[in-house]
Amino acid sequence: MPEVDWSRMKAQELRERAAAGAVVILPIASIEQHGPHLPVMTDTRLGHEVALRAARKAYPSRPTVVTPVVWSGLSEHHMPFGGTLTLSHETFRRLVHDLIISVVRHGFRDVLISNSHGGNIIAMQQIADELASKVDATIVATTYVAEAADAIGQFLDDQAGVQHACEGETSMMMVCEPDLVDASDLAALGTERIGFLKAGQNSYRWRPFTHTTGNGVSGIPEKATAEKGERILEAAAKAIAALIAAPETWAPANDLRGEGTGGVPFRDRG
Repeated sequence: MPEVDWSRMKAQELRERAAAGAVVILPIASIEQHGPHLPVMTDTRLGHEVALRAARKAYPSRPTVVTPVVWSGLSEHHMPFGGTLTLSHETFRRLVHDLIISVVRHGFRDVLISNSHGGNIIAMQQIADELASKVDATIVATTYVAEAADAIGQFLDDQAGVQHACEGETSMMMVCEPDLVDASDLAALGTERIGFLKAGQNSYRWRPFTHTTGNGVSGIPEKATAEKGERILEAAAKAIAALIAAPETWAPANDLRGEGTGGVPFRDRG
């Protein structure tokens, strides 16, 4: 299998990948508290693992390269628990924006922002929107636990999907960093309260994570196992690989304008 880790490759090798039309995965994550039992690197470690596995699976259909992880994300809601490093929205958006511009300047034309932290989702989508009309490239934004939600859900006993420091994330960390998982009393850590960013029927209100949990955990880690973690990681990687390999992911947008208006492209050069 060819190398897929950008940081391990030489400059000329990356130029060759750009010329070959490779997809670039830009993982974005966080350093933040993950309860009493998981390290603060959890989102960063898992996001990188999924990206590398996905790139290797996609490679036979579409050459793929994975950049180093953007480990600093939007984690203000976790700050009260300690251990968290967070950025302002302005800094985060500029950082990801500039990294994508760097990738495109090297000749890559298809970029997948692969996110592993819920707090990054809105900003990630905004970045993709802002760049869509300004760069000669296709920018796709995904969050692996959402893209693979149906497949992951079948492996979880007590949750409908992956939450935070939960059954799913604990299981995956048992695979990736078993020595950093404190499994001595997982049964005492579970909490099923979610929705700390909701108001009314379908509205948004920012709150700190302390609104929903006293120990930094959202979900039920008690039934976490390494076997389950391997299945979840593989399901996530397969979903991201399928997204990369699908031609429609990168196909040009349709232009359904009628006669007389078609053929006059608009591009924001601001």
